[in-house]
Amino acid sequence: MIAVRDLRVSFAAATVVDGVSFHVPPEEMFGLVGESGCGKSTVLRVLCGLNPAWSGQIVIGGKAMSPVRDRAFFKDVQMVFQDPYGSLHPRHTVNTALTEPLAIHGIGGADGRVAAVLDQVGLGGAFRYRYPHQLSGGQRQRLAIARALILEPKVLLLDEPTSALDVSVQAEILNLLTDLRRQRNLTCILVSHDLAVIAHMCDRIGVMQHGRIVEELTADQLNENAARHPYTIELLAASRGYDRALGERLADE
Repeated sequence: MIAVRDLRVSFAAATVVDGVSFHVPPEEMFGLVGESGCGKSTVLRVLCGLNPAWSGQIVIGGKAMSPVRDRAFFKDVQMVFQDPYGSLHPRHTVNTALTEPLAIHGIGGADGRVAAVLDQVGLGGAFRYRYPHQLSGGQRQRLAIARALILEPKVLLLDEPTSALDVSVQAEILNLLTDLRRQRNLTCILVSHDLAVIAHMCDRIGVMQHGRIVEELTADQLNENAARHPYTIELLAASRGYDRALGERLADE
């Protein structure tokens, strides 16, 4: 469903994505993990058409992508952003946020579609005419997910969708995304710095460092600590919590 070959992105003199290549079969969840600034979110912004300044090759659904995408592309590929409040218009109700994409793409039956997607994400009709400031962080992210799904896309791009939420809410959103992916046969890419989230959600994982994918693993390999690249091994060690010996060794290096 998604094939990326030799993707490169630069801002001024800085290269932030340096020859990234990977593929995602239909209905798979592929994870990109790495420290802040490694280029993983930039990859998503290129894939969804928000960053036209790139080189390389991107194929989605068998169609080669150009930097400028047509309207039909945005019906098939949607993105959920890290900050649910920042991605929602503060003066638009839930109803407006959900009906606007339908109007842009000329899709009818808005009332039924809005009601159905609100139920799917666990909000319900009682939230339909509320504003973002009247919603909790978890409810805002549910709305952002509903807005992405209202057009019935084939590909869903997830940019750290739980990192801005309380820990108690994160599991609910992750379980919701897992259920929706299966129900809708979605192909997904999940970006996160949290290895536990990636291991729980994804079939395969690409580990990024300094704009490159340094290693690809299956979820089973990640859970079995079968990483080979030194950076992946350090990420795994760091995800287990503070280790005095590891901290001293890294400080010496």
